[in-house]
Amino acid sequence: MEIVYGIIGLLVGGGIIFFQRQAAFKKKSIKIVNDAEAEAERIKQEKILESKEKFLSLKSEHERQVNEVNNRLAQSENRMKQKEMSINQRRDELQKKQKELEISRKEIDAIKANLNGQLQLIEKRNTDLERMHKEQVEKLENIAGLSATEAKTQLIESLQAEAKTEAMSVINEIVDEAKMTANKEAKRIVLQTIQRVATETAIENAVTVFHIESDEIKGRIIGREGRNIRALEAATGVEIIVDDTPEAIILSAFDPVRREIARLALHKLISDGRIHPARIEEVVQKTEKQIEEEIVEVGKRTAIDLGIHGLHPEIIRLVGKMKYRSSYGQNLLQHSREVANLAAIMASELGLNPKAAKRAGLLHDIGKVPDDEPELPHAILGMKIAEKYKEIPEICNAIGAHHDEIEMTSMLSPIIQVCDAISGSRPGARREVVESYIKRLKELENLALAYPGVLKTYAIQAGRELRVIVGSEKISDEEAESLSFDIAKKIQDEMTYPGQIKVTVIRETRAVNYAK
Repeated sequence: MEIVYGIIGLLVGGGIIFFQRQAAFKKKSIKIVNDAEAEAERIKQEKILESKEKFLSLKSEHERQVNEVNNRLAQSENRMKQKEMSINQRRDELQKKQKELEISRKEIDAIKANLNGQLQLIEKRNTDLERMHKEQVEKLENIAGLSATEAKTQLIESLQAEAKTEAMSVINEIVDEAKMTANKEAKRIVLQTIQRVATETAIENAVTVFHIESDEIKGRIIGREGRNIRALEAATGVEIIVDDTPEAIILSAFDPVRREIARLALHKLISDGRIHPARIEEVVQKTEKQIEEEIVEVGKRTAIDLGIHGLHPEIIRLVGKMKYRSSYGQNLLQHSREVANLAAIMASELGLNPKAAKRAGLLHDIGKVPDDEPELPHAILGMKIAEKYKEIPEICNAIGAHHDEIEMTSMLSPIIQVCDAISGSRPGARREVVESYIKRLKELENLALAYPGVLKTYAIQAGRELRVIVGSEKISDEEAESLSFDIAKKIQDEMTYPGQIKVTVIRETRAVNYAK
């Protein structure tokens, strides 16, 4: 019985627990539903607010667009009104001019009728005058016994003989006076022209020294088994000499443009740090384009500086190339600019066209800088280039005749020839003054002689090499090497010189004995 009561108790307890859980579950479900309804209401309110905001935004955008359209319409209407007013004003002006023209036509017709009457009267008078003149000539012929043609011939012959006599007398006087004053006047013009033009001179050589920070870079430039230096020489056409010269590489080529391309390309490669054949070819190509652009820019700037206009682009490029050419050590562009200024001044003094003279002076040496090198004198070649690009005959003749290869046919030709000689022969243009040259060599020797242990110094090979003789008891072999480097460094820092100077330190030991 107790077991039955226990089972019944368990069942009753389990039912009570079941109903309690169901009530809790129902309560929880009601709460979830209420929360969901509250969340839905909140979302609904948010969506309603978003819809209102979007509606207001679209409404304001629509109103803005409507205002813009209205403004455009108003502007168009104003423009149409202005055009209508302008058209009405032009119509009134045209009507006014038409009335004036009608009035002037009537006046012109009246003037024309008056002129026609006067012309008829003049023609009648001319006819009467011709008849009277013919009658007078016939009377004179009868009186003189000569026809009018015979009398005219005799008169002309007598006047010609008299005029020739007087002309010869005047010519002789003019020639004598010209001989007395021409030499003096020519000297005055030349001296005044030289005094009014002064310019710097640039000395160029066939080699360019490229300075480097350390000798370690030389190995990178040479590359494995010399592949880098061969690639650079093949790309630029410049011989690259890497020797024992400290912190320097020599670029050797007769063409200054190629030397400049090699110098700039080498500078870019060393700055970038990537040195290999493919990179070398890429840098050289970019440098060539850069130099070509710089050449054109130099040509344009030169033409603008001199006030020369209308040059053909190819001639401008040739003028720019002059910057990288030298003639007897004188920079060709500087020489041509100087000749242009000299020629303009001299032409002004002689009453000729200074602009044409300046143009001919600038172009007189373009035959020295063509892309190809035909077997022709540079003056003839320059004349042919000028003719090709439509320069006027006077300028072409001045270019071709400035070294007497062809006959001079214009007044500009002798002026260009004289100015070319003045620019090339004045002191300092194409050669150093002897005094300054000797002074530089003495300074070079004294600089090395100031070092302790140096016995004698000699500047040889026109100052391109310095021989230094030292005492063997005062300086060792290792010190001699250091002394050579120190002297070269001091020369490089303190002196100005073309090219490079080789410093050779000589140390020798002598053993002297006498046999008695």
